[in-house]
Amino acid sequence: MADWKLPRDGGCRCGQVRIRVDAPPLLTMACHCDGCRRMSSSAFSLSAAIPSEGFHVTQGELVIGGLHGATRHYFCGRCLTWMFTRPEGMDMFVNLRPTMLDDAEGFAAPFIETYTSTKLPWASTAAIHSFETFPPFEAYEGLVRDFATRTALSSGGNHQPGSQT
Repeated sequence: MADWKLPRDGGCRCGQVRIRVDAPPLLTMACHCDGCRRMSSSAFSLSAAIPSEGFHVTQGELVIGGLHGATRHYFCGRCLTWMFTRPEGMDMFVNLRPTMLDDAEGFAAPFIETYTSTKLPWASTAAIHSFETFPPFEAYEGLVRDFATRTALSSGGNHQPGSQT
């Protein structure tokens, strides 16, 4: 899906924290690591890497959860829904849980999946690229470019991630 229908609004389960996304994702992913599985209470967590300037918390109070380390996991302060993550040293994007969007249907399926080395045997995604851990840092530029190309093709070339047109 590449018709991003921006802006998109969303929020936590109780509705006290609201967000707005006004930039398309750079990449979408599923992570099978133990930490993501435990924090999401699921077989894997979903993320959409949204450019930081295109992501806004418009209402509510957030708290830090997870391991409270350098990578920051943000949760609603009331219902404790895991909403997004700011990875350590990567201020250029926010890893949004795309299911936080009010209209998450049709949002891009995971393009990559990570930590397949710890994935549950029955868990599967629609990801095109799989990695036993995280991709090497130098691979991200190509993955972002491939994601942009594939999503542009699926929309007839009318919209590319990272653009506002």
